[in-house]
Amino acid sequence: MFYSNIGIAEKYNYLEEKFKKGYQWLKETDILSLPEGSYPISGEEVVANVQEYTTVLADQGFFETHEKYFDIQYVASGREQFGVCKREGLKVKERIEEKDLIFYEEPLHSGSVLLEEGDLIVVAPEDAHKPRLVAGEPCKVKKVVIKVAL
Repeated sequence: MFYSNIGIAEKYNYLEEKFKKGYQWLKETDILSLPEGSYPISGEEVVANVQEYTTVLADQGFFETHEKYFDIQYVASGREQFGVCKREGLKVKERIEEKDLIFYEEPLHSGSVLLEEGDLIVVAPEDAHKPRLVAGEPCKVKKVVIKVAL
């Protein structure tokens, strides 16, 4: 897992070219003007998914992981609490193979990161994450989830 702000993300230059393409797209794109939807960045290897939603209480969200992709989750506006924990040892609740999604039962212990405008977090297949959570009061969030193929 890697947590940062877009302003310094490229400082950590140890990642593959695919990640750099995602960071570049985030920096150069007027995300706030984009409608929700999917935007190819580099074929099917790197795809941006623009989302808009209102944050929810923690008991309304679920931890999830992906088998085929890393996520770069970037908050363009708003703020959310973002749950994090290791995938190892979690009990599977549901698998949705066609969407590369695995949901888990709530773990006994987990942490969270506050994501505010301009913040991003990179989650690997080994990282369970629980996005879209209220940070204080419910608020509208515009987020980009960049899917980076393994």
